[in-house]
Amino acid sequence: MIVEVDGKRIEVEEGTTLGQIFKRLNIKGAIGGKVGDRIYDLQTPLREGGKVKVIREGDEEGLEILRHSLAHIMAQALKEIYGKERVHLGIGPTTEDGFFYDVEVEGHSIKEEDLPKIEEKMREIVRKNYPIKRKKLSREESLRLFKELGEKYKLEIIENIPKDEEITVYEQGDFVDLCKGPHLPSTGLAKNFKLTSISGAYWKGRSDAPQLQRIYGIAYWDEESLKKRLKFYEEVKERDHRRLGRELEFFYIDESVGAGLVLWLPKGGIYRKVLEDFLREEHLKRGYKLVFTPHVGKAKLWQISGHLEHYKENMFPEMKMEEESYFVKPMNCPFHIAIYKERVRSYKDLPFKIFELGSVYRYELSGVLHGLLRVRGFTQDDAHIICTKEQVKDVIKEVLDFAFFVLGKFGFKKYKIYLSTKPESYIGSEEEWEVSQNALREALQELKKPYEIDEGGGAFYGPKIDVKIEDALGRLWQCSTVQFDFNLPKRFDMTYVGKDNRRHRPYMIHRALLGSIERFTGILLEHHKGNLPFWLSPVQVKVLTLSKDCEDFAREVSELLRENQIRAEEDFSSSRLSAKIRRAELEKVPYMVIVGRREKEERRVSLRKKGEGDLGRFTLEEALNLFKGMLK
Repeated sequence: MIVEVDGKRIEVEEGTTLGQIFKRLNIKGAIGGKVGDRIYDLQTPLREGGKVKVIREGDEEGLEILRHSLAHIMAQALKEIYGKERVHLGIGPTTEDGFFYDVEVEGHSIKEEDLPKIEEKMREIVRKNYPIKRKKLSREESLRLFKELGEKYKLEIIENIPKDEEITVYEQGDFVDLCKGPHLPSTGLAKNFKLTSISGAYWKGRSDAPQLQRIYGIAYWDEESLKKRLKFYEEVKERDHRRLGRELEFFYIDESVGAGLVLWLPKGGIYRKVLEDFLREEHLKRGYKLVFTPHVGKAKLWQISGHLEHYKENMFPEMKMEEESYFVKPMNCPFHIAIYKERVRSYKDLPFKIFELGSVYRYELSGVLHGLLRVRGFTQDDAHIICTKEQVKDVIKEVLDFAFFVLGKFGFKKYKIYLSTKPESYIGSEEEWEVSQNALREALQELKKPYEIDEGGGAFYGPKIDVKIEDALGRLWQCSTVQFDFNLPKRFDMTYVGKDNRRHRPYMIHRALLGSIERFTGILLEHHKGNLPFWLSPVQVKVLTLSKDCEDFAREVSELLRENQIRAEEDFSSSRLSAKIRRAELEKVPYMVIVGRREKEERRVSLRKKGEGDLGRFTLEEALNLFKGMLK
């Protein structure tokens, strides 16, 4: 086969390694290479020819090699600290900025305070600069080896490797691990790393499997990049919505109730009411029909929709009632279609826009649950639009305008837009795909919105537009989506009567703006660091007293604010004013109204804004107008 390296084309036998090729071409300092989309280390045999990009220490493409090697170095360190026979290894892949390893240590639970000790052992392994060697084993050899090592999880992995697939291990010192690579030539090149956290992780993500410990680390070629990423991690930790949710008394997930099932606390309840009222009002303004649908449906409904055939593993188990089978709904679509089909629809009824804040339930594995970001029960801001071919583009433009308005209202101004087109396997006619893809593309162009094409990234049942919002830390989150569906209209035989008095198949669009209330709330809390916009804060104003003899006037102020739909709470405790201010700041209350003897005499209030401090003294009317103005 022919390979090209640095402009030089040479012929090599299949199975030649990059190390051999680089040696032949006298290329120095390489740690691997990239052929097509695959990263190779120096020891892995090439099975394809083509252009080879040389990877050296410091290259961006080489981070995968560095991080993969550090996962093994960490695993070796754990075995040296806790004993080879006590440490059982699961999987140890790379991540966006580092690596992790799932491990079980018999009789010991690794704590955060153990990380520096593990790090030091890793640095010792780096200093020893062990050569890293790749070896190919037969299935029998690999099973025998890992049985001798007591690696029960590795044995399970080997049993599931296809018969025709190569099995390889990598050795460094007296440590050996099952792995496909890629790896560094030696441990000495892995210098800039930091272990960051520990979490629980079920083996293979199954709640019925053993629970392991997942140890995370990050790694970069240079110290400056590592420090920058560590600073980012500190900021992420400060913004963690799970911590903020507890501190702000927004939500609680109680294992006695069920993993991934959210309990909304009183302040979270107020927040949800305000958010949901806003969404319903804005949908009604735009002509959507507001509906409510059941939490369960007959099995036949999910058979027609295709969920039982393609999605059953994500659904909660079947329930039997009076010889009928029911399932808790994982999606709202079939119910909305039933409402559409409640009577014969005319072209005059279209576009038919139906909206629901619908609660759905999906059986997510315990290992992937994460605060509000990944749950088993959640509420979608779910809408379906049924329209004619001629209406498609205008409908898409209206939906996108609506999405950008809503996201902006919550403080998200930066986003990336992706247009996902027809995949290799699809349903629907060529005309349907052409009409829908053109409508999506033209809508974005007419709205003057920059976008990227995700070629072939559409679902089998239709193309889509995804809007990924950028948060305060520069992270992208998938929220708004506009998804065509050629599948369900056919399955449910959806029709409308056209101008020609004949029945026609409509176009159907799935649409969400926030995605789910739970996940969006997690994103929102982290974006604002818990400091929600005034209109959305559960408590907007805290009324504080300087002394007991001004409580009557302070209570009058509180009642006036509440009468004018300002959410106010009091702190009339005997604490010093500085302590009351501190409490209000920690509760992320946007404004404080301070009342003392002078304020009572003059019927004025002193205002204080979180993060800015004292704003001066105002009449009651001035203060009220200030707060009302922020609600517009």
